[in-house]
Amino acid sequence: MAASKVSGPAHSRHLARSLGLALLLACITLAGCAHHGKARDPNRYTAETLYRDAHKALNNSDYELSVKLYEALTSRFPFSDQARQARLDLIYVYYRKGENEAATDAAEQFLRENPTHPRIDYAWYMKGLIDYEHTPWAFERWFGVDMAKRPPASLASSITAFTTVVKQFPRSEYAHDAQRRLIYLRNRLAEYEVNVARYYVKRGAYDAAAQRAQRTIEEYDGAPAVQDALAIMIDCYKHLGLKDLQSNIEKVYQANYNESSARVARRNSWWHIW
Repeated sequence: MAASKVSGPAHSRHLARSLGLALLLACITLAGCAHHGKARDPNRYTAETLYRDAHKALNNSDYELSVKLYEALTSRFPFSDQARQARLDLIYVYYRKGENEAATDAAEQFLRENPTHPRIDYAWYMKGLIDYEHTPWAFERWFGVDMAKRPPASLASSITAFTTVVKQFPRSEYAHDAQRRLIYLRNRLAEYEVNVARYYVKRGAYDAAAQRAQRTIEEYDGAPAVQDALAIMIDCYKHLGLKDLQSNIEKVYQANYNESSARVARRNSWWHIW
């Protein structure tokens, strides 16, 4: 009986402490939730805190929250320094979200409104990168589809953007990568022009084919497709009976490509595939 009397009050005190602790934890949790909700409410932010939390969300790959906060910043504080930087960051956030149209619009808006911004090179680079990735290179790699046989869509816009970075901002940290992508894009466009010339040859339109090949040489000097373009011109002038022009192009071909490559070109001439 004595033991029973002792354990009763002790048990009651233990139960009371447990209930008190539970109540305290509940209060702390509710307070934390209220604070968290306040932190996620853009209307309670200043420009500084909006940008800070938006950038933090970006670094954490929380693109949905990052866009929400950046857009709130540009809406509520449109003329602040933070809003100007936010518009630049939004280009990248939209790009990472896969919203290429929104990213392109953001880049073009930034370029229009901030032509002297110290990071204008980044906006040009991102515009070029977004347009570059509009082309379905994955289909070309995985399914063996030669995209150079299809009309280029956004490649010209991408070339313009990358060229701007390389020529106007040669010391930019993005200039080297822009140059590499620019070379690749120019080569693809040169291949496209050659494929169009081949199509004209197939239809017997030798004059049109020769003109297209000549344009390839003039606009994409140095591209690998130039060799094929010269070969097309030689063949076209031969069919047209223009022996002087044929002889001149043959001299250019021989001066720029050694005999072994010339033999390979004759043996593997593109017109043999038709």
